[in-house]
Amino acid sequence: MTAAPDVNSLEHQDLTDEPWREIPSEEAQWMRPAIPSVLKIMVEGVRRLVPEYARPGDHVYQQTVELAVSHAMTHFVQLIADPDASWKDVHQVYFDVGYGEAVEGRGLEHLQNAMRISSRIAWRHLSVEAGRLGKSRELTALLAEANFAFLDELASAAAHGYARAREKQAGEREQRRGRLLTLLLSDPPATPDVLNEQAVLAGWPLPQRLAVVILIPRTGSGGEGPAGLAPHLLSGLDHGRPCVVVPDPEGPGRADQLTTMFAGWTGAMGPAVPVDQAGTSLLWARRTLELVASGVISGRSTRKAGFLARAEEHLPRLLLHEGGTLAELAAGRRLAALDRAGPKHGMRLAVTLLECMKNGFNATGASTALCVHPQTVRYRLAQLQEIFDFDFEDPEIRLEMMLLLQVWIQRAQAS
Repeated sequence: MTAAPDVNSLEHQDLTDEPWREIPSEEAQWMRPAIPSVLKIMVEGVRRLVPEYARPGDHVYQQTVELAVSHAMTHFVQLIADPDASWKDVHQVYFDVGYGEAVEGRGLEHLQNAMRISSRIAWRHLSVEAGRLGKSRELTALLAEANFAFLDELASAAAHGYARAREKQAGEREQRRGRLLTLLLSDPPATPDVLNEQAVLAGWPLPQRLAVVILIPRTGSGGEGPAGLAPHLLSGLDHGRPCVVVPDPEGPGRADQLTTMFAGWTGAMGPAVPVDQAGTSLLWARRTLELVASGVISGRSTRKAGFLARAEEHLPRLLLHEGGTLAELAAGRRLAALDRAGPKHGMRLAVTLLECMKNGFNATGASTALCVHPQTVRYRLAQLQEIFDFDFEDPEIRLEMMLLLQVWIQRAQAS
């Protein structure tokens, strides 16, 4: 028989990863007969001391607990008899147990508590039996160390199973959220039944109204949007650009939240719409972003600091952009008199007329915006009335003129 190590020599040895190798293999012989009775006590102890595992009517779960405890105790004794025994089966059992805890929505703390309790019970009975058989203190100390190291191995296997399940759940959840995003923004839109079903699977309650945000991608970001977005937001890509669906965008405090969430990013937000019109919000977010990217729409902050343009706040520019060529042709015809006035004077008259319309033809208000004397405004208005063959103060004409003046001014500045 191999002698147990001297206790004095143990004091100066580093801890080993496999302390069971230090235990003489023949010590397994007196442990094996005790396995059945100890297993029963371990299972009863887990059920009594870990309420989450006490399921009297769940026979399948009880069998799982018994299987896990049995594999652990049997393998521990087998390692002492043969330190090279394969860990495959017992690792798989505890991997599966950890995996199951995650699937059932529990944390690892209950499993870890159950493992510690069963380990303590096993150790108590082994130490009592070792004492009864007159085993040395040195051997008892090695058994305790082996018990702790063995518990660490099983806990690691369970943690790996738990992490794998969580990773899979996260991946499936993201896939379902991505599928929901696609369905929301599809053209034609998905049916309400399909949306409701996918929303339940994705864990994303459908709101009453939503808005779509599209951001300009950042170099080297791979198309990814802001990090750490709140889970109530749906995010994905729209033609390679970060795309985010914002539920209830008009809710209390939502504007400040959006400012914080998209700080430093440049993008556009479509109008708030019912769920079945999400594609409309996406459409106007795209068109608004085109004007942001071209510089037609810009914020007070710099591009570096970011700017989120809201489509509804830039309606005239969007309408003119949609009108495109037609608006330019109409402006050229309706405002031909400004072209005849010459580049500089025509621009002064156009800007003056636009500001007068914005201020309800109040010369004082327009003069403040133009930084000129009110009398100068009145003089220019008189000139405008002379060169135009229509009444630009007519309410039915005013809206058209305000739009066409912007087109004319933009074209004149570009030439």
